[in-house]
Amino acid sequence: MYLIVVGAGNIGSNLIERAVQDGNDVVVIEKDEARANAASAEYDCLVLHADATNHDTLVEAEIDRADAVISTTDVDATNIMVMLLAQEHGVPNLVSVVHDPDNLPVFEKIGVTLIENPQQLIADYLYHSVRYPGVSDFIELDGDTELVDLTVDGDAPMSGQQLETALESGRLPEGCLVVALERDGEIRAPRGETTILAGDRVTVFTDDAALDDAVAAFTDA
Repeated sequence: MYLIVVGAGNIGSNLIERAVQDGNDVVVIEKDEARANAASAEYDCLVLHADATNHDTLVEAEIDRADAVISTTDVDATNIMVMLLAQEHGVPNLVSVVHDPDNLPVFEKIGVTLIENPQQLIADYLYHSVRYPGVSDFIELDGDTELVDLTVDGDAPMSGQQLETALESGRLPEGCLVVALERDGEIRAPRGETTILAGDRVTVFTDDAALDDAVAAFTDA
């Protein structure tokens, strides 16, 4: 893919590294000279020390070729302007971080895929890591539900249990659903007759009310 990344700060740098490693054709636009120079020295991609809200800069970045424009600056007004300009050029995928929730309607009206308040996402992740050490990853779907990834412990209540009987027995709490299972490197869709084994990695859909019990069901914590 041909990607234009606006901003080479903490978020942008990690994104640039991943995109370059995956073999994408990446152009970076960074207004700060020191950051632009650092990105140019670090990554095998074109780095423009310029203002992405300037139309000529986007033309220089060959925005008409872009499969996606991703704006990662810490200023919502800049991100909005970049998204509007990218939309004018018909870029099919518009992605931006959003720092102030009050600005969400503007981004949504443009049709942007949102990364909402990355600082809050990091804080939530760190908090979950401390509160639930057995959770390897989580995705908050809305204010009341989330997906969590867990590795099943040998002494966990769900170890050795069939899914179809686990709910009846109370080992699997109400409001909790196993939606994916990884075993021996193979990902499968669990069924009622599936037996959960120690070492399985499970992805569990749960509401917040059942989160503590869901984690406890698959770990010995």
